[in-house]
Amino acid sequence: MAVHRITTLPRDAGVLREPARRVRNFDASLRALVADMIDSMNAAQGVGIAAPQIGVGLRVVVIGMPGERPFVMVNPEVVKRSGERELIEGCLSVPGYRGRVTRSSRVLAKAQDISGREIRVRAEDDLLAQCLEHEIDHINGRVYIDHVPSIDQLWTLDEMTADEEDDDSDDA
Repeated sequence: MAVHRITTLPRDAGVLREPARRVRNFDASLRALVADMIDSMNAAQGVGIAAPQIGVGLRVVVIGMPGERPFVMVNPEVVKRSGERELIEGCLSVPGYRGRVTRSSRVLAKAQDISGREIRVRAEDDLLAQCLEHEIDHINGRVYIDHVPSIDQLWTLDEMTADEEDDDSDDA
């Protein structure tokens, strides 16, 4: 299909900060959008992408865990969450940065598949749990930096790489 430019902050704040519209038609245009999202996610080497991240204000999410086939969630919402864990998170729409966030340990989300059938996705203490909350945030107009308690807890990738190199040299 097509690889789209990933929307980024602050340039594309409009589409990234607006809650996305509910999908009502499960047709060829939705299938084409999903194919473009998968291509765009893979090209950007992401593990998840929401439609607003390619400039489309619809409630569609694609998640592609490493080594697994990507799956689609249409009109997803978190219905239950519990526990907390602190993570370092990044985002295709905030390139070059990472931040410390608190996410739920256990997440249950409901959605529709690409045909409109209801699905449920459950995850616990893994990348999938983090990705569910992260991508569903996107369709609600939020990005991970909204969860960062302080701007001091954002790092550039260069800073993180330097810290890792320092850590490696300490171990040698």
